[in-house]
Formats: sequence, C-alpha cells, structure tokens
Amino acid sequence: MYYIGVDLGTSAVKLLLMEESGKICNIVSKEYPLFFPHPGWSEQNPEDWFTQSVEGMKELTEGIDRSQVAGIGFGGQMHGLVTLDKDDNVIRPAILWNDGRSQKETEYLNNEIGKDKLSQYTANIAFAGFTAPKILWMKKNEPEKFAQIAKIMLPKDYLAYRLSGSFCTDVSDASGMLLLDVKNRCWSKEMMEICDVKEEQLPKLYESWEVVGTLKPEVAKELGFSADVKVVAGAGDNAAAAVGTGTVGDGQCNISLGTSGTIFISSKNFGVDENNALHSFCHADGSYHLMGCMLSAASCNKWWAEEILQTKDFAAEQAPIQKLGENNVFFLPYLMGERSPHNNPDARGVFFGMSMDTTRADMTQAVLEGVAFGLRDSLEVARKLGIKIDRTKICGGGAKSPLWKKIIANVMNLKVDVLEVEEGPSMGGAMLAAVGCGAYPDVETIGKKMAHVVDTVEPEEELVAKYEERYQKFKKLYPTLKPLF
Repeated sequence: MYYIGVDLGTSAVKLLLMEESGKICNIVSKEYPLFFPHPGWSEQNPEDWFTQSVEGMKELTEGIDRSQVAGIGFGGQMHGLVTLDKDDNVIRPAILWNDGRSQKETEYLNNEIGKDKLSQYTANIAFAGFTAPKILWMKKNEPEKFAQIAKIMLPKDYLAYRLSGSFCTDVSDASGMLLLDVKNRCWSKEMMEICDVKEEQLPKLYESWEVVGTLKPEVAKELGFSADVKVVAGAGDNAAAAVGTGTVGDGQCNISLGTSGTIFISSKNFGVDENNALHSFCHADGSYHLMGCMLSAASCNKWWAEEILQTKDFAAEQAPIQKLGENNVFFLPYLMGERSPHNNPDARGVFFGMSMDTTRADMTQAVLEGVAFGLRDSLEVARKLGIKIDRTKICGGGAKSPLWKKIIANVMNLKVDVLEVEEGPSMGGAMLAAVGCGAYPDVETIGKKMAHVVDTVEPEEELVAKYEERYQKFKKLYPTLKPLF
C-alpha cells in the first residue's frame, strides 16, 4: 500500500509518496503566492493550498496503481488563522505564523490577562505568531467578519476539511493556538472566554495518527483514488518533522535549520520552564515536547547570500571559512524579530565586531554562527530544566551544509546525527498515515524503524572550548541592545 504525506509549507506544498516499507516513491512540490498587504503582515489564500495539493497528488501518483493509496497524512505550517462562515466560505485570507500584526493583542494577553494565567491555562504565553492574538485582532479590527465565523481552523486542517469533510485538528498543531490546555489535551474554557470563541467554532481534537474520515466521493473520483482512502489528522510541521526524523519517545532531540530554526526535545512527561521561553506542546507520538523556535535560521543565510552578496552559490561562500571558533564578528539573527527565548517582535539583525581586516568570509561565518548561538540560547533553557541532551538529529535546508553542521555540533557541544533520508514534515505525515491505517502499531515504532543515521558529526574538545568563549560574548549582545530595538 501507498501513503501520502502532505507538507503544507509557507511557500509551497510538498507531497511525498511512501511505500509501507518506508521507501519513497515520488516527491512533488507546488508553489503558491504569499501576500504582504502591509509591512509585517503575511497572508495566503486557503483555496490555493487546496488546488495545488490536489494537482500535486495527481502528479505524485502518475504511473502507479492509485487503488493502492491507503492513507493521507499532514504536516503543516502552524498558528495560521483560517476562518469559515456558516456556508463554508473562507471569510478572509489566512493570517500566517510569521505575521506580526497582533502585537497589541499579544501584549494585552501577556500583560493584562497575565503570563501566569496563560501558562496555567495553556502551558504557554502569548507570541505574536500564535492564533489566539490573531482572533482578538480580527474581533477588534474586522468585527463584521468576526461575527460571521462559524469555524476556526489551522492551515493543514483546511485541507483535511476539504478532502474529507471532517472539521478536525490534532493536539500538536492545536498546541500552538494558545487555546489548548496542553497538559490535558483539551480546549481551554478560560481561553475560549477570553477570545470570545465557542467550542462549536473549534475543530474536534484528535491525536496525530488518528483517522478523521475518508475522502469525499467527488475528491476521490477527481484523484482516481478509492473512496476508502483514510485521512489522518497529521501534525504541526515541527512535530511531523520530528516523527520523520525518529525524534519520538523520551529525551530525543532534533534541530531544524529551515526558514525558521527549531530545537525540538521529546518528553514522556509534561513540563514548562518558569519563564515560558520554550513552547510546551503536545507531541505527535502521544506524549509532549519542548521547543525553542527562532523566526529566522536558514533564511538568514539566504538573505545574506542572495540579497546582500547577490549570489546563490552558498557552498562557494562557505568554502574559504577555515578558522572556526576564532571569528571576531558576531551576527544577531533576528531579521523577523525573535520568538524563543526572547519573545520580542522588535528585535532586529545586527553585525557586531567588524574591523578593517574583516572579510566577506568572516561575515558569512558570523551568520552561520549567529544562528547556532541563537539555537543554543534555547538549549540552555532546556538544560536548566534538568533535561540532559548529548546528541541531536538535524534536518532542514541548512543541514545540507557540512560546515554548518560542524558549527552546530561544537557551539552546542552535541553529537549531530545525520539521517539517510531527511524529508521532514512530508515524511512524518506519510508515517502518521501508515500508523492510522494500521500498518504500524504506534508512532514510536515507525519513527525508530525508519530513521537511519548514516553519519555523526562529533564535537571537538578544543573547538567546543573556543565556541564556549564566543557564546558567552554573544549572549551579552541582545540584552545590551534590547533598549535600542
């Protein structure tokens, strides 16, 4: 049987076709536009997600026996606000995870409702990217549209709804809405009251591997699939990527160097750090995870190379970098503001420490190191909770760079395990579909079976010591500059 994983990203939907054994048969990507109607705003048209996903699935399954497709699972960009009216029409374009318009609402939640209460209700505090502040923004700024809301959903759940008719979400993605009581895996009555939302406007909650329905007959017909194809709830992109990399069970770690950067730590037990610097979310394997999220990671390197240096040859820019741990130039990677651990949408990117002998390579190196230092900030919070991590998996576009992996290993003093297949959320979505269809007993089993480590980058004692000294300097820069942002 075949399983389809749908990774609904910010710039494109990536679809993956997997056999039960884990063999990847095909991968297809379909792009769609991103709209910035005002500075700091970020929107998409949900219809684009659906049409491109359907077209992508047709392309993905060309030349195979489509009657053998058994299930579809998702990984999706988190936190986006999708609203439908009573007739299932989309009320307004989706407000995305990287949209910063809800700063006032975020401040209201953190300062007037209070971080302690939010943490008690949801295990998290408010961030501008989360869904609840967006709902409050819509209530205040678009009251007529707010009054029309019959259904509130997240981006990947819109796809599940269009494909199966099931109004659903999963607990990992719902954790990022600031509406879920994460510890008890149910909607928070207090948060619903604060946001003026009724439970019937929110989707039914599922675990990530649970079947939410089957394909609508007309969709099955268009795709050439059986109408018995199971649609599985899926997970938020980071939890889905963690499944895809085998970061399941207790005490596993995964670092993602994508557009944003994350450090993801799986845990059997629910836990919250006292400052809520890390997100405390439900995991797609039925347990919990802690996550630090930087808003700009590989996107910092992309910006530096493509916009400033005007090149797309990343490898050539990194080739002259030889002296690790000795760079006098520092880079603060806050091009889109920052989430973990600073929670400051006003933070900005900074180069520090240049002199007349600073080279182009020094600047490039500083960008790579700045992202690694930023991720270490979150790792330090986890370590203060008593979580002991000595190794991590790595995924995302930035993980293709051998140099960047070496920097990460030594800045964080972790063994970095490189996987044979690294397809992130799309692979995780297909694996969740396989569990939902009964091909595997649970998420932990399939995660451990399919994540094949082919290389490990070991930290080097001398380099770790050099980077320790650099990190101590780096971590003084943000608090010093904070009043100026």
